[in-house]
Amino acid sequence: MENKTREKLDLLFAALAKNHGVPTAQKLFSASPTKAQVMVDKRAASVDFLTKINVKTVKEREGEKIFGSMVPVIPSRTDTANDNKRKTRALMQLDPSGYVCKSSEFDVHITYEQLDAWAKFPNFNEKFMSYMRRGIALGQIKVGFYGESAAGVTDGDANPNGEDANVGWIQHLRNAGQVITDGAVANKLRLGAGGDYLNLDGMVFDTLQMVDEVHRERDDLVAVIGRDLLAMDKTQIYAGEGTKPSEKMLIETARVSRTYGGLPSMAVPYFPSRGLYVGPLDNLSLYVQETSVRQKVFDNSELDRVQHFNSENDAYVIEDTGASAVIEHKNVQLPGEFAPA
Repeated sequence: MENKTREKLDLLFAALAKNHGVPTAQKLFSASPTKAQVMVDKRAASVDFLTKINVKTVKEREGEKIFGSMVPVIPSRTDTANDNKRKTRALMQLDPSGYVCKSSEFDVHITYEQLDAWAKFPNFNEKFMSYMRRGIALGQIKVGFYGESAAGVTDGDANPNGEDANVGWIQHLRNAGQVITDGAVANKLRLGAGGDYLNLDGMVFDTLQMVDEVHRERDDLVAVIGRDLLAMDKTQIYAGEGTKPSEKMLIETARVSRTYGGLPSMAVPYFPSRGLYVGPLDNLSLYVQETSVRQKVFDNSELDRVQHFNSENDAYVIEDTGASAVIEHKNVQLPGEFAPA
């Protein structure tokens, strides 16, 4: 490590310790609840998708869900003249299943060589911290979509997408039965001519029918669609409309705005490539137990790297399982992968 880098790194360690009110950042320390919320907010701000869902700290490791979902308030009338009392109704529909935060370790390192390259930048501290925040945030998103269980000891080689790191959003919807798994053939969802769905519109519409009726007319429902399904649809657009230069340019520059099954669509980082989620984005939550946030920065000269150890207790939450639904992305087949009926 160059001397200039060492000076900047020492200043970063000192600033981190001062910010958290501890003697040194090179020994494991806990963040206060207020600092934990600030850390969680900054991490969420590093990825646009996380700003659209609920990312909040919670006091208890397990408990009742925070947000639930809003239900329409139908007006009523009461005969108060005859001493009948007006009755209130719950504004929020809370899911009784609750949440449980699981321990999560986000331990990373940056090599001396990379730090030396950063030392010339005046915002060295922010660059170091922003890389860490974004890396953790993207990992949390991946687990949110792929996580199926919370193993006592994880196996990253066998589960590269964090399948054993925590129970994610899609798995919670599977557990609640809010998933389409079969078409005409068991454990197959065939998309394309001669399949179960001619196009994405039909698949989105069918998934929407899995959403509880009270939520189907909400104005905040979206369809999150995987890249393979969007690519197939783009191919269909090329085939039907892409012969004119102006129309081809719209496709190439991704300015073609599409809705599917009457819902606006969007792509999300690390969403399963053949996945489909229908529901409000704010029905997805990530809870972090505020008293569990701990970290330590360690200069490991034996390996020529700076290691940053981070741990916290996380829970991936569907606020109201009836407000969302998914398809089983593992079962989707595209044209050429099945024999048309």
